[in-house]
Amino acid sequence: MKPSLAKGTRDFTAQEVSRRKYIINILQKNFELFGFQPLETPSFENLSTLTGKYGEEGDRLIFKILNSGEYASKVNQEDWDNKNHQKLISQISDKALRYDLTVPFARFVAMNHGKLTFPYKRYQIQPVWRADRPQKGRFREFYQCDADVVGSESLLQEVDLVQLYLKSFSDLKIPVTIHMNNRKILSGLAEYAGITDKLIEFTVALDKLDKIGKEGVVKELLEREISQKSIDKLEFLFNQSDDALENLLQLKEKFADSEIGLKGVEELEFVLTQSLNLGVDMQNLVFNITLARGLDYYTGAIFEVKADEVAMGSIGGGGRYDNLTEVFGVKNIPGIGVSFGLDRVYLVMEELNLFPEEASTQVEYLFANFGGEGTVEALKLIMQLREKGISAELYPENTKLNKQFTYAEKKGIKNLVFLGEEEIKNGTVTFKDLAAGEQKTLSLEEFLG
Repeated sequence: MKPSLAKGTRDFTAQEVSRRKYIINILQKNFELFGFQPLETPSFENLSTLTGKYGEEGDRLIFKILNSGEYASKVNQEDWDNKNHQKLISQISDKALRYDLTVPFARFVAMNHGKLTFPYKRYQIQPVWRADRPQKGRFREFYQCDADVVGSESLLQEVDLVQLYLKSFSDLKIPVTIHMNNRKILSGLAEYAGITDKLIEFTVALDKLDKIGKEGVVKELLEREISQKSIDKLEFLFNQSDDALENLLQLKEKFADSEIGLKGVEELEFVLTQSLNLGVDMQNLVFNITLARGLDYYTGAIFEVKADEVAMGSIGGGGRYDNLTEVFGVKNIPGIGVSFGLDRVYLVMEELNLFPEEASTQVEYLFANFGGEGTVEALKLIMQLREKGISAELYPENTKLNKQFTYAEKKGIKNLVFLGEEEIKNGTVTFKDLAAGEQKTLSLEEFLG
């Protein structure tokens, strides 16, 4: 049988693994610099923990795990005959692979809230699984990199997460813009236009502005039974200036009678002003009034990060939520979280050629195998190099030198070392820098440095 990969999964070569580790190490270092602590949760959860948390569509995309043993013998025959999959699932599966890192985090906080110190700051970098239709940039197994703070309503958390994003992407050398909005502002706009009952329809259409333009948004709003009169009141949305604070000032006037809208403006104004005070370039921070991600989840600030030089969609996102753990019976734990899109960050860095040479794992020295006494001496020297943290290996067979050269070049090894009879007699080492094509002979002391 010809081997194949399961759809939506990938093998990662040595270079890809090293480059992914390079990104993860930078993110991990910054998470810890900002006071976040690591958390890891199991790859699978009880199915009941995950079900009902992602909506109907999300529930369909959860990978269920069959119960072990004779699971089929315990199935109700009528349900089996009728192919009633909803009833069958609960009889043949009680566990599932995690769909994201947020619900397992909520479950952890709900189970341990009595032992945790609040505000509790955690980061998590682990794979998740979704039974989605695979396509370019979308996989069934992929990593999420999340950082959340729970147990604090302070807007200083938003300011800090802006700093976390900017520092992390600066360290990765990716020029980015952070788009920001606030769920309360979107609610205020719906209130101002008299379409509070159509909030979701309004924001879903508005979120498509950069893809379908003003005409497309207006057409969609009309199709969703939002009146022309309401659309006319929202005309100003399509003529925003480049000055975020000026746009917020305009909103303040519009929201004179909207308490929730004014609250949203006040919150966003605080985050923008404090970020400015900390020296953030306003070119990197944009008030995007059309940003409406995760509306069924977020209750305050909404973030989305876009790479400036690559058309890639968002490479990070997040926002504030009111109650992470209420679904698990623990109330009044507000929070805010952000995530980094590891796969998209990788693609951006690849396209912009941003990976440094040290992001690839390379062997420093390959010792040519001449057989005889030289093999033992080479192994002794290799052992000394490894003690110093320098990677080295011996070609396993005593074969043609040409074949050993080819191996070194294909593997990207930097230097080929010759330890023949002459070198052993003189206490020297000869090695060739394969990239530069230069050959040197040094004493053993010089070589080991």
